[in-house]
Amino acid sequence: MADVVQYRLERMVDELDDLEQRGLFSRREIAEIVKQRRKFEYRLKRPCPLKQDFLAYIEYETQLDALRRLRKKSVARELTKQGNKNLKKSKSDFAGLIRILEIYELALKRYKGDIDLWFRYLEFCRIRKNGKMKTALAKVIRFHPKVPGVWIYAAAWEFDHNLNVAAARALMQEGLRVCPTSEDLWVEYLRMELTYLNKLKARKVALGEDEGTLTRDPRSSDEKQWRDENKELFMSLGEKEEGDDNDGANDGSDQSEKKQELFAEHGMNIFKTVYGGAVEAVSSSLSLRKRFLEILEGTNLSDYEDTCKEILNDAKRDFSSQPEFWDWLARRECDLENGHGISKEVIIPRLEKAIQVYEEALKNMPSGTMFSLYANFLTAIVAPKEGETNIIGPSGQAVNYISHLLSVYERAESMGCITEDLACKHVSLHLQLRQLEEARKLAAKLCSGKLAESVELWVLRITIEIRYITRSSPTPSDADLQTLFELLQQILMKVSVSKSDNLWLKALKFYANQRQYFDKLVEISVVTLVRDGGSENGFSLSSAIVSFVLQKDGIQQARDMYKRFLALPHPGLALHRHCIDLETNLASIGDKDGLLSARKLYESALATYDQNVSLWQDYYRMETKMGTSEKATAIYWRARRVLKDASEFVASPDML
Repeated sequence: MADVVQYRLERMVDELDDLEQRGLFSRREIAEIVKQRRKFEYRLKRPCPLKQDFLAYIEYETQLDALRRLRKKSVARELTKQGNKNLKKSKSDFAGLIRILEIYELALKRYKGDIDLWFRYLEFCRIRKNGKMKTALAKVIRFHPKVPGVWIYAAAWEFDHNLNVAAARALMQEGLRVCPTSEDLWVEYLRMELTYLNKLKARKVALGEDEGTLTRDPRSSDEKQWRDENKELFMSLGEKEEGDDNDGANDGSDQSEKKQELFAEHGMNIFKTVYGGAVEAVSSSLSLRKRFLEILEGTNLSDYEDTCKEILNDAKRDFSSQPEFWDWLARRECDLENGHGISKEVIIPRLEKAIQVYEEALKNMPSGTMFSLYANFLTAIVAPKEGETNIIGPSGQAVNYISHLLSVYERAESMGCITEDLACKHVSLHLQLRQLEEARKLAAKLCSGKLAESVELWVLRITIEIRYITRSSPTPSDADLQTLFELLQQILMKVSVSKSDNLWLKALKFYANQRQYFDKLVEISVVTLVRDGGSENGFSLSSAIVSFVLQKDGIQQARDMYKRFLALPHPGLALHRHCIDLETNLASIGDKDGLLSARKLYESALATYDQNVSLWQDYYRMETKMGTSEKATAIYWRARRVLKDASEFVASPDML
């Protein structure tokens, strides 16, 4: 290995001598360059060099070559000021580029399957224009023919840089044969063909043989209509009344229009051909139809409107059973994203058309998803998100859309399509409208139906009930407390602890100062924990109760409480860790019983979780900081004996 590295370094002698003779680098800098290159070369000669080794070497050589070019420009300016000729090119001007290419080739021999590395190589060849691009593209296509991005990159280079349209078209078509289901390939192929046609059109316009363009300008139709309506304002100063001159002008205009129509027809034929092939190959993709329609809307091809209708009808036929299609179709009708700055007289009819589309969708396929998309659309109109503009403004029209939104929620419920998300949004809308009584009744109704076990809905209902009973006085009556507790008991006994964490926290917080009801909540928690078991991680109900008791009654009551929970079957690792943290914190501030209690808790936890490495590590660290060295050593060797794989335990930096 050393001989090979030394041989490669010796090949750099001429280049380094040239750099020193030209005054680009000093002898000390060249010595540092040799040192860095030797380090990188030894890395590459390891039995299994890493990809990062190659990339680091390439980055170093790239920065070194950039520095060489900068210094060469500086030296050339000094020579010019002195009246000398410019520096001629020498070996050092090419050595850096050749070396980077060699490193890339070595990396790609070892990591042929790394597509990211191939694209780095292609980008380097494209930027440096070293003549290796064709060879590099041929190699990457041979190794990765199933990657659509490779075909797109190769065709784009032929089209944009090599100006070879025939080669670009051949690459795209070959790519479509290999990857017929790639949406990106079909879309980019269509873009390439239309771009080429537009370039031909622009060339003829520049030569004076044609006029117009194949791209669509949204202002052109309105401007043309205005100019047609005001022809007298644009009468030529040299206009003659002779019929022969008018006939000649008309003939020229007709001929120009025919040429323009010819290009537009040819472009539409290309579009239809590619669109037909794409739909046949990827018939189940709605996003492909959307992208083709976006391209068509940006062009000025013949029969534009008819083709758009045809695409929409095909999509409606194939995707009418998908709620996402109807949502896209409705939003396309009103175009909310580009609706800012448009008058209400224009935007409101668009919104009505979108609503008609949603209504048609509900007739064809009533479902919870469809109702949800419909409701989201109306919500965006009446209550736009932060940073968005209200397109209808503060007017009476907003009231109509709010009432329409409420009717959509009601229809979803009556048709049996109500979902948890829809129900919560319906209740929340009443709250936003400051209709607390209506929201309370609606939440009670929904929680007694098919969503009786929906935790999110129950959280919303309990929140409303708390707000309702405390609206007039911060201290609720005994009857209100009892009613709310019965509601909580009804849902907490049904749902598992892992799903009802927010509900439990809300209940514990509300009844924290009500001893009678808090004790009843503890009894309910014991029953549910016996049924469901404790938590290994994440939310732990028993830990939450211990924290509330600690804040309210002190450490002794908290210890009694966690001992009660630890006595239950399978208390969970989360409770053990919470109690250990509690006792450790007390021990750190001088509590004598804290360290003893923490040791007992660790032993209790290890009786069940003896293969938990982090538990052993925490136990060892606690004894190291607060206990004795004998205890810590005993725990260390005990852990190595008990753990089936003790390598992670031993590898920790604070172990013996």
